[in-house]
Amino acid sequence: MSPAAKLVVYPPDENGWRHVRYDGRAIGIAYRPADIRVFLAAAGLDDADSVDLTDPDFVEWRGGGPEEWEPSP
Repeated sequence: MSPAAKLVVYPPDENGWRHVRYDGRAIGIAYRPADIRVFLAAAGLDDADSVDLTDPDFVEWRGGGPEEWEPSP
């Protein structure tokens, strides 16, 4: 079994915002993938701009992948 993803992006809320956790702690609420990169850099991740946000070993997308930002009903 592979280890759990270090980055978890939760489903969009009623406004289309997604809560983001990195390494077990909340790091922000994103409205687009670029926001996640900013949060990762602020959390101290080197080369946050080059992180593959589609890599399932690193990120777990809940409620849709990086293309899903529509508000939940």
